[in-house]
Amino acid sequence: MHEVIADFWRSHSAAIFSLGKRIAIALIIILAGKIVIVFNERAGRKAARKLHVDENLASVLRLLVRYGTIIIAGIMILDAFGFNTTSLIAVLGAAGIAVGIALKDTLGNIAAGIILLFLRVYKQGDYIEAGDVAGSVRELNLFVTVLETPEGIYIAAPNAGILATPIKNYSKNGRRRMEINVSISYHDSIETAFRVMQEIIDAETRFLKDPAPQMMVKSLGDSGVNLMLRAWAESGNYWNIYWEQSRNIKEKIEAAGLSIPFPQRDIHILRDSASGIT
Repeated sequence: MHEVIADFWRSHSAAIFSLGKRIAIALIIILAGKIVIVFNERAGRKAARKLHVDENLASVLRLLVRYGTIIIAGIMILDAFGFNTTSLIAVLGAAGIAVGIALKDTLGNIAAGIILLFLRVYKQGDYIEAGDVAGSVRELNLFVTVLETPEGIYIAAPNAGILATPIKNYSKNGRRRMEINVSISYHDSIETAFRVMQEIIDAETRFLKDPAPQMMVKSLGDSGVNLMLRAWAESGNYWNIYWEQSRNIKEKIEAAGLSIPFPQRDIHILRDSASGIT
């Protein structure tokens, strides 16, 4: 028995050492890959917190590094065992191109999702308008942006479609300017109307002081003088202030003795004195 083992060792020792060396290299590569993945997870989370990076974007980046590390480690292990990795890489590249062509729309949405996450065009809770869709952002993932309209309607908009259109974010700047319009008759006093507006401005503490609220004659309409109260407010207070003060200005204008005109036309009837036809 010992003779058999000795003969086997003399005949295959080189191959055994070579295989052991390759296994050791593979284990080292696996260990190194594991360390890289763990380090990436920890460092990525710390960096995301310090730099205030969107968690969705940070998660995507960590995922890309994880799978990228696994693929590279796998190729290195195959190379260590003598496989022709050059041909494998070429095959994977060709397969990747074929899959990319077949899934170009899906990959386009993924690319658009990464860009939107990276640029931080909007975040969860923002009210946005993009093309034909508008609503509050409920979720942004790699494929779609989920919106909810003020009526409670669920919208799943493809990221590529959103990125291809101008995006209005009504929440991002943290403040919005409102314009409250009211009309008075031509025989009413503009100064009286402005005094009413000033009282409203002084009483509304939610109006921002900078920029300061403005009062102006917007236009001379067919039925009356169109006035405007323009003021800035925090985005979260915008609609409550707008609704309350639209009602308030109407009531105060009437309480001050001013009238809010309704559309009207003057019709003049001319009589033909020669024929008697009206």
